[in-house]
Amino acid sequence: MGDTRRNKHYTTIAFRVMQSFLEAGFILKEDIIKAQWNTQTEGLWANLSRNKNFLLIMHEHLFVFRKPALDEKLRPYAESMRWW
Repeated sequence: MGDTRRNKHYTTIAFRVMQSFLEAGFILKEDIIKAQWNTQTEGLWANLSRNKNFLLIMHEHLFVFRKPALDEKLRPYAESMRWW
């Protein structure tokens, strides 16, 4: 899942999706970050980023969630669950 820019500001789509899953009761098991490199349009965006003064978004997130069992003790996973 990638992020984007809106009105010259970084918009974290990935973390909003993660928040929705945590609110639904899932537990975050892994956050795999995929670095993007050597893409077909990398040269074009590298030049645009220098000219327009913004940093490239060069990663995507792959969140791995799990649903806890009904009688599972959740205290060991408190830091991987909804914290707000």
